[in-house]
Amino acid sequence: MVFEDKMITNGEPEEEEEEEEEEEQDMVDPLETVREKCEQTEHCVHTRERLEACETRIGSRSETTEECTEELFDFLHARDHCVAHKVFQSIK
Repeated sequence: MVFEDKMITNGEPEEEEEEEEEEEQDMVDPLETVREKCEQTEHCVHTRERLEACETRIGSRSETTEECTEELFDFLHARDHCVAHKVFQSIK
């Protein structure tokens, strides 16, 4: 019976499958949402500015061995510290 239904639609996807795909596209990862909010906090903004200043400084030089690893880790640590306190409140 299922095979006959597939033949009748000539290989076109059924409406139920399209609705499921639309629902999946609308889903938002709560972790990403919390990360975006945390990036707006004062401490994260400050560490991001330090990271961007380092990247600008390195980008303006033609030859340098300097890297922005410390600034990147500082920013990620600040963001993740904020996320750790908020992420489980948004998960049900």
